[in-house]
Order: sequence, then structure tokens, then C-alpha cells
Amino acid sequence: MTFNAPLNTYIAPTDEIYTQIHEVVAKNQPLVQALNQATSQEQIHTLLAQITGNPVPESLHVNLPLFTDFGANIHFGEEVFINTNVIFTDLGGIYLGNKVLIEPRVNLITVNHHPEPSKRRGLILAPIHIHDNAWIGAGATILPGVTVGENAIVAAGALVTRDVPANCIVAGVPAKVIKSLTPEQETSDLA
Repeated sequence: MTFNAPLNTYIAPTDEIYTQIHEVVAKNQPLVQALNQATSQEQIHTLLAQITGNPVPESLHVNLPLFTDFGANIHFGEEVFINTNVIFTDLGGIYLGNKVLIEPRVNLITVNHHPEPSKRRGLILAPIHIHDNAWIGAGATILPGVTVGENAIVAAGALVTRDVPANCIVAGVPAKVIKSLTPEQETSDLA
């Protein structure tokens, strides 16, 4: 079960889909536990394909552990690198482009709750899109509905609450653009 949730899709606890979500979670949790016991990238790929319900590129590299609460709405591009202790809260959809780098302890969160108390037990879904060659620094958190542009860098510890333009660096809480990059700067400034 995957969702192509438009921004701010609301699911009430009484909706039939709410029950289906919990069924997917129950099915995937033992697979996530097995994933974190894997001893090879081949095993990781096999288990991630089962969890997501989609083929996983052979070029994907994951350093375990990797955590997800849903699992079936993660989409990997080619040559993605995911470091240790990353959390995917993916019900709203997480889309990783090609050559994305995700450092340790990154949180990608696509689920929120309604501010109105009577609706708070429901879910608000909004996808995260991380475009080609983006780099997400250690301990960064990206919130629902955010798009990170091509070649962008999210600094370590940043809290990203709005879209990140292509070819720039964002940092801080909340994250703000601190520098624009040209293709030449991407390698020379960081080497």
C-alpha cells in the first residue's frame, strides 16, 4: 500500500484506510527488525524491497540501523547513501533522487497531527522530495511537505520547515539559506 498523498491529506481515525495503515505497519515491523540484523547489502536490498513493495537499486548503500514506522512509501533513486540511525516516517511518501547522501541520525518526517484537539488523533500527510545529489547533514530533521532541491546541502542539525532551493546550503533552527552554490563551488569549497 503506497499513498500518493497530496499536501496536507487528512486521515481520520475512523477512516477505513486508517485500519489498513496499521495492517501494513504490523506486517512490516518484523521485516524492519530483520533488516537491522542483516549482514550484507544484498540482504538489506532484499528486505527493503519487501518492506517498500518496490525493487531497490543495487547501487543503494545503507549503514544500519535504519528505522521506519510504515515502510511502504519510501522510494530510492540510484547511488543513494544512507548512514546509520536514520528515521523514515514515510506514510506521506519519501522520494530520494539519484546520488542523495543522508548522514547519521537524520529524521525524515511526512506525518503530522491536526492542531484542533478533536482531530488530533488523525494524520496529516505531506510527502518529502529530496532531489538529485542533495546532501542531508547529520542530525538534520526534515518536516512534512518539504522539497530539497538538486545539489542542495542541509547542514548538520538543521530543522527544515520549508522548501530548500537547488544549489544552496541551509542551516539553523529553523533552517535558512546561508549560501548559494555554483557547480564549481560544490566541490572546491567542501574538499
